[in-house]
Amino acid sequence: MGTGPLAGTRVIEMQGIGPAPFCGMMLSDMGAEVIRVDRAGNVRDHDVDVPPIDVLARGRSSIGLDLKNPDGAEALLRLVEHADALIEGFRPGVMERLGIGPEECLARNRGLVYGRMTGWGQEGPYHLGAGHDINYIALAGALEPIGRAGEPPIAPLNLVGDFGGGGMLLAFGVACGLFEAQRSGEGQVIDAAMVDGAATLMAMFHSMRALGVWNDERGTNLLDTGSHFYDVYQCADGNYISVGSIEPQFYAELVRLTGLDDDAEFAKQNSRSSWPHLKDRIAEVFRAKTRDEWCEIMDATDVCFAPVLTLEEAPQHPHNVHRNTFCEVAGVTQPSPSPRFGRTVESVQGPPAHPGQHTDDVLAIAGYDADDIVKLRDTGAVA
Repeated sequence: MGTGPLAGTRVIEMQGIGPAPFCGMMLSDMGAEVIRVDRAGNVRDHDVDVPPIDVLARGRSSIGLDLKNPDGAEALLRLVEHADALIEGFRPGVMERLGIGPEECLARNRGLVYGRMTGWGQEGPYHLGAGHDINYIALAGALEPIGRAGEPPIAPLNLVGDFGGGGMLLAFGVACGLFEAQRSGEGQVIDAAMVDGAATLMAMFHSMRALGVWNDERGTNLLDTGSHFYDVYQCADGNYISVGSIEPQFYAELVRLTGLDDDAEFAKQNSRSSWPHLKDRIAEVFRAKTRDEWCEIMDATDVCFAPVLTLEEAPQHPHNVHRNTFCEVAGVTQPSPSPRFGRTVESVQGPPAHPGQHTDDVLAIAGYDADDIVKLRDTGAVA
């Protein structure tokens, strides 16, 4: 049982990839009881003492259902009667064709929050088409500005669409829906689209463009590697450091600690025409020392500085160790739950479950007894 702020909340998660599981992880980390509905065909014999290596799947129980079997679909609807929310990441219309769409689920539980995660949304010219993160953020205007001057846009992993503009947006929507349902007693459908979420993440840049302080030419602006004081630089050992010395007082620290404070060229911080030249000059300075040497100089100063760490290095950094930013679950190092709460403490509720590992326990929640479960297995509705 979770102890976080969502403790006492039950969420049904339809098996999927990427953003919907990320949403399920976030809700579980905050204390919700999340039940993942896996496809019956994915259920195999497994050793429960050796959990899968899937960080996004942590903290859930799992039931194996054949939703194309009427008895399997009915089992899900009976489970919905005992749930607060359901999240799914299928293409529009899939849940309806299975007979477990919003209409059927809300008929069983009028207070259910029904969260839907798609790339393009539940309607619109693209809504039935396939796509991935890179496509959604491209249409949202979030991909084109990312990259260096004179080079093509760079895909920022799948952080902007799948996770920031996708799963996190759905988790926010579910939390808002749960809050509203407590007051109204009525559930509702949440249409979370990655193209919408990625566009929302770009709000500040629309403001900057309207103010005339953001150029459409990629890699020439304050925050897109255009400036010499907001970028990453290679060090003598081939490692990298990051600087973000935007404000004048932080910029003054940057030029002082790099030994450039007496250089007249660096006195005009915001002279955009000088940025490419100053970038070359400061890059040469940073290449003269190793990353560790720059850390000794700039750590705990107001430069706005940090070493660029690998996935292996980040959990070992003293700051992250002090804050328990990372944890280990079933032998796998992974990010700890966030954000932090002072009273209702969030935690990882357990390692990932094998598909169908908790089928009998979950069916009991839905009101099935042992004889009922045997019958469901006989019909192939559950695995």
